[in-house]
Amino acid sequence: MVRVVSEFPKHRPRRLRRNENIRSLVRENHLTLDDLIYPIFIRYGENMVEEVPSMPGVYRYSVDRVADAVKEARDLGIKAVILFGIPEHKDEVGSDTWSDEGIIQRTLRVLKKEVPEMYLITDVCFCEYTSHGHCGVLHDHEVDNDATLENLKKQVVSHAENGADMVAPSGMMDGMVRAIREALDSAGYTHIPIMAYSAKFASAFYGPFRDAAESAPSFGDRRSYQMDPANSREALKEVLLDVQEGADIVMVKPALAYLDIIYKVKEHTLLPVCAYNVSGEYSMVKAAGKLGWIDEKKVMVETLLSMKRAGADMIITYFAKEVAQMINKGEL
Repeated sequence: MVRVVSEFPKHRPRRLRRNENIRSLVRENHLTLDDLIYPIFIRYGENMVEEVPSMPGVYRYSVDRVADAVKEARDLGIKAVILFGIPEHKDEVGSDTWSDEGIIQRTLRVLKKEVPEMYLITDVCFCEYTSHGHCGVLHDHEVDNDATLENLKKQVVSHAENGADMVAPSGMMDGMVRAIREALDSAGYTHIPIMAYSAKFASAFYGPFRDAAESAPSFGDRRSYQMDPANSREALKEVLLDVQEGADIVMVKPALAYLDIIYKVKEHTLLPVCAYNVSGEYSMVKAAGKLGWIDEKKVMVETLLSMKRAGADMIITYFAKEVAQMINKGEL
């Protein structure tokens, strides 16, 4: 039997989708080990490894156990972690953040000794450390921007002194990047880069993180300093201000519901762009996967690829170890 082939259409994009060999050759975006930053939660106490109830597979570690978690990430090929601390004692200003015996400072010293090859990024904020759960100094139930900047300076210098490779300010204070750059430079840490949470939105996707970090505000919310989810031009304004002030990397947080923001930021700056695949995005996939409603691994990969496709150069993600395992097995 003679098969009749139409001359139309001349262009047949399906030719490049016929099998996995050709699909992999023409694939535009890839997930690699170099893309991944793994978040680590450290809490007070001894010999503690406790799973976060709302984040299956994510744990809080005491300082004496955190090196084991970081070594596991290193052995999978992950090169960078970002550290979040939960102190034993909180106060009105979050003074644990600049204490030499603070939870992050102690962790940095342990990790520099035990896992010196790992790149250590510190989250720079106050919400986990203040008794009220807000991201700075309070005056009349409002965060005092400029007073908070003074404490941020002390925090970043303390982190640098104890071994941080990079600082990542997340409080969305006006002028925070400039204040931090000046503080680091004045203390002799001109080599320490700043990854700014430049476009951080007041998002409902942060719920599980606040469970993990014990950082929910005791009153009100954070909409007076984190961004309105309805705004995109304002996000670009925030990013460009941080670029002017000396940021080395800019971040969009959350990621999945803000892919348009990632794309705009990538188009308007020459700096590397980080996307934060936040706790709510992680936990929704985990919950739906547990119920059998979705293929968890495929949705995980598709979600992270969407961030790369939008323009992210790196991704902070709680999926980092799972993705690394897939990469190492040749499944990605």
